[in-house]
Amino acid sequence: MLRCDIITIFPEFFREAFDYGIIRRARAAGLVETTAHDLRRWTSDKHRVVDDRPFGGGEGMVLKPEPIFGAVQELTGCSTRAEYPAETRVVLLSPQGRVFTQEVAQDLSQNASQLVLICGRYEGVDERVVEALGTDEISIGDYVLSGGEPAAVVVIDAVVRLLPGALGNESSTVNESFSQSRLGHPQYTRPTEFSGISVPDVLLTGNHGEIARWRLEAALRKTERNRPDLLK
Repeated sequence: MLRCDIITIFPEFFREAFDYGIIRRARAAGLVETTAHDLRRWTSDKHRVVDDRPFGGGEGMVLKPEPIFGAVQELTGCSTRAEYPAETRVVLLSPQGRVFTQEVAQDLSQNASQLVLICGRYEGVDERVVEALGTDEISIGDYVLSGGEPAAVVVIDAVVRLLPGALGNESSTVNESFSQSRLGHPQYTRPTEFSGISVPDVLLTGNHGEIARWRLEAALRKTERNRPDLLK
């Protein structure tokens, strides 16, 4: 089972986020456990402060290291990164991280039994969290969110659907977008003609070899048009 621990100042954000679709079924089947933890639980002052102004000046606030260190150490049972089991991943969700890809999702689904996600907020997180605790720093794209909570949902969704048994048809992940360094092929369903646009004739022939060839060519055309960087 994959255990997903989310460290956040807004645990209520996740109250219903995982109660639908594949993640809900995976939770019911005992494939994954998701828990959102309130970072303020690990504060020691009466005001439960989790942020402070950055050294050197600048706008905004930065999440303090002490509560995050306390949270990670309690959730992993380890006082240092060197003590983590090989299957434990502690990830800071941040615009400064490497871009999250299908390859990263596959790695986490295959090699992690505990995934601790630290949700960044404000102007960021004290860098000592990355230096001393994080096994990775991940961004879900080249844009800035108000916090790491939406990114945590994206990462967990992408990882959980790759767990064995999460999907009804395990082959569903084989030919989808990014699984083979290209986008997925176009899909059609009934009716065969709609709004003056017809389903390609080859898909109606029942010739599986020709259909497979068409799907590959169509996938490559779409990849060249929308994501030529993948073909490189």
